[in-house]
Amino acid sequence: MWQLLAAACWILLLGPLYGCNGKGSNTNPEAKMNISQIISYWGYPCEEYDVVTKDGYVLGIYRIPHGRRCSKTAAPKPVVYLQHGLYSSASIWICNPPSNSLAFLLADICYDVWLGNSRGNTWSRKHLKLSPKSSEYCAFSFDEMGKYDLPATIDFIVEKTGQERLFYVGHSQGTTIAFIAFSTNPELAKRIKIFFALAPITTVKYTRSPLKSLTSLSRQEIKALFGDKLLYHPSFSTFFATKVCNKKLFHRICSNVLFAFTGFDPRNLNVSRLDIYLSQSTSGTSIQNMLHWAQAVKSGQFQAFDWGSPEQNMKHFYQVIPPLYNVSKMDIPTAVWSGGQDRVADIKDTENLLPQIVNLIYYKHIPYYNHVDFYLGLDAPQEIYQDLITLMEEGFQN
Repeated sequence: MWQLLAAACWILLLGPLYGCNGKGSNTNPEAKMNISQIISYWGYPCEEYDVVTKDGYVLGIYRIPHGRRCSKTAAPKPVVYLQHGLYSSASIWICNPPSNSLAFLLADICYDVWLGNSRGNTWSRKHLKLSPKSSEYCAFSFDEMGKYDLPATIDFIVEKTGQERLFYVGHSQGTTIAFIAFSTNPELAKRIKIFFALAPITTVKYTRSPLKSLTSLSRQEIKALFGDKLLYHPSFSTFFATKVCNKKLFHRICSNVLFAFTGFDPRNLNVSRLDIYLSQSTSGTSIQNMLHWAQAVKSGQFQAFDWGSPEQNMKHFYQVIPPLYNVSKMDIPTAVWSGGQDRVADIKDTENLLPQIVNLIYYKHIPYYNHVDFYLGLDAPQEIYQDLITLMEEGFQN
């Protein structure tokens, strides 16, 4: 990971020498847009809402109520909720043109599409009482996302649409928090028709991501390096994406930086949109959430966050050891897609997960897919979205 950061610094230093501020650059307009602007840019209607969780966090969510050629009748439409992964945001579902972005494809078949944001990212950085700059605000991990964020968001969507049940699509950590929520909250699980899990993660025992290097550091060392609040550098991400990676000269090295974290698959990425991918896909999270993932790598278990002492664990869980999450308690119809070049959600971890899913209705392994191909891949509509939509069409009739 540190080598990649060093490479990025060298790119920034050498960029001006190779014309980074002159010809040869082509910044896509969406690279500097927010989520609602991107949706409107492609001609879709967009609605924005704030959802308040039981513990006071304010989440920004987005709705595409219908496609560009859909009638605005009052007839019930299938409702779909899309949830992003670690360190990203709802923008991952709209990073490509309409023919290649899941949110737009679903809207164009007249589905009611909702895009969620986890606490602490760019679009969900508010609280009723706490300052986002405070340690108290940042004391969360994917535990709280599953316990508070998903129930609040899904309840809001149900109330707003009048539809009692909806389809859930999650990527990476978006599947993690769903496995937590749906296995521990049976009433919430009843609201889900089908759970679509793209690059699912419960354990990360076999992950090959450079982020694994964090496990060699103690909690104190990680906090000394990054602080104890939010891990987020928007100005650097935007500058790196729009001033460096939009140059053809740096397309290969910027792609390699992305692939080093997610897995290698250069032929399935539209490199002309690298500035959009890099500027839109980094939206922040808490240091505590990163510590939780480091804990998961070390333990190899799907377990709640260890607060560091028996006393603190007793305060949060009424037991001295953080509880394990039991995926087998979830009986929602579940469809799964995995990738053979995925450095984050390694196939060995996925193979250990599959037997725990008691109502697995579909599984597809794509040997050449990396971790971001599930939402950025050029052939994602053919490899994933066609079957996903077919399952939704069949599920909506039941």
